[in-house]
Amino acid sequence: MQEVLSEAMVLHIERYYAALSEAAAKATSGPEGLRLLIDALFTDDTDRHWRMWFDYWNAGERDQTFARGQAERYERWHEEIRALVERGRVEGEFHCEDPADFALRFSALADGLALRRLRQVPALTVADARRHLRRFVDAELRGTAA
Repeated sequence: MQEVLSEAMVLHIERYYAALSEAAAKATSGPEGLRLLIDALFTDDTDRHWRMWFDYWNAGERDQTFARGQAERYERWHEEIRALVERGRVEGEFHCEDPADFALRFSALADGLALRRLRQVPALTVADARRHLRRFVDAELRGTAA
């Protein structure tokens, strides 16, 4: 039974991130790709995903297979973010010395905002979560904090 539940969890997570990747791949620019990711990370329907993600995260503490899968998922996720930043640099839209380091901070902020959103202490709306991530992107990659 645990194996079936584990596979269902992994399948859900992979489908979720495949949809994010597909949206980013269709973007006409690096900045648009990051905007699409931010919009997809926080919607009225993503709380279910985030609950499952944190369960998956916790399962990695007890199960090395989950831990390896989670590490691989994070590597792919960071690579996608890094690639969008690199694309934005080539396009002259972003200024960033270390896109890999940015990807780490971006994903950490997204995870933290998701946890805060689930706990609602203090309350965090979808719009506020997106706003925080957009401000981070603007400050880090454009030198503004709009």
